[in-house]
Amino acid sequence: MPDRRPIIAANWKMHHDHHAAIQFVQKLTYIVEAEVYEGLDVVICPPFTDLRSLQTLIESDQLDLALGAQNCYFEDQGAFTGEVSPPMLAKLKVAYVIVGHSERRQRFGEDDEIVNRKVQAVLRHGMAPIVCVGETLEEREGGRTAETVAGQARAAFAGVTKAQFERCVVAYEPIWAIGTGHNATPEDADGTIGVIRSALRDLYGDLADGARIQYGGSVKPGNVADLMAMPEIDGALVGGASLDPDEFARLLRWGR
Repeated sequence: MPDRRPIIAANWKMHHDHHAAIQFVQKLTYIVEAEVYEGLDVVICPPFTDLRSLQTLIESDQLDLALGAQNCYFEDQGAFTGEVSPPMLAKLKVAYVIVGHSERRQRFGEDDEIVNRKVQAVLRHGMAPIVCVGETLEEREGGRTAETVAGQARAAFAGVTKAQFERCVVAYEPIWAIGTGHNATPEDADGTIGVIRSALRDLYGDLADGARIQYGGSVKPGNVADLMAMPEIDGALVGGASLDPDEFARLLRWGR
């Protein structure tokens, strides 16, 4: 199997203004040992209003953190009130953009076509999408988990070239586990991520074996080690446990 570098992404959602964001990152980098970052990519995905502040901090202090955005629009510019474009994010040195998060799909009506357009827009501007896929509780109980996640993965990457795909990250987020305190068992998550990888293998052949696929859904310091021990799981998309620097630091140290 390829040596896939783990990636942990903090999705703050609608939390932390830019002052709180600066304080968080300063404390995190103070308390986390430098060697933690040696075999791990850490991404901070704050609200849009924090991006410039964190870009300046990360660059000036040469921190081992990548900057991520939680969303974007798929057009470069235009009369789209309230939206943020990929080139705007690229100018802020954003490296990753979360695309197709379950909250965007459920609350804001994003379908597979919109997700695909966003994936292509992010790639067009040199950033890497973190592409989210996951099933609802109804789909899970109906035995449609594999069908759902495989279909979402294929739709998200329609038209994406092999060269572009090598930059992408995928996140398996069972919707029933987002913010509920419930998470898939490590074995269950690993099996579903295997299904996702198989669907990607249909599109990209052996390149899929090198793709990094995260698990997201109530990941905490207490369960991250068991999740990361699974052969198919390459990281985590972390929500609530990423809001406190002490808790997030414990999570990052899972193997120590």
